[in-house]
Amino acid sequence: MSARRIENLLRQAVLHDGEMQRALYEHELAGVVEELKHSLAQDNDDYIFTVTENRGHVAMVLIEKTGQVHINDQAREKLKAFWPVAYERNMKTFIPAVAEQLEAGELPQQRGQNSEKPIVL
Repeated sequence: MSARRIENLLRQAVLHDGEMQRALYEHELAGVVEELKHSLAQDNDDYIFTVTENRGHVAMVLIEKTGQVHINDQAREKLKAFWPVAYERNMKTFIPAVAEQLEAGELPQQRGQNSEKPIVL
């Protein structure tokens, strides 16, 4: 699938509250949760998230410093709460890079965040 098509799917899922698939989370993201937790602790971030796309479906995971794992809609809503002013702007910047990584067959680089250093992409 082209990066442009993936970008449109991601945009629909994360910016327009589109559907995300639990089965895709289980297939592609559940297996990297421990790696994400390790990265979160190593970088001393408050949370980390990533998204994926496969065959037109999208999934997302966000993990908090506490170890709480948020999947798909819950992850999206949690990220919106963390970025109340900058969510849309950040995601519009994030999505094209993620689409290119997914087109190349890579899991997107995970984004960790420390609340003392707010992210504005």
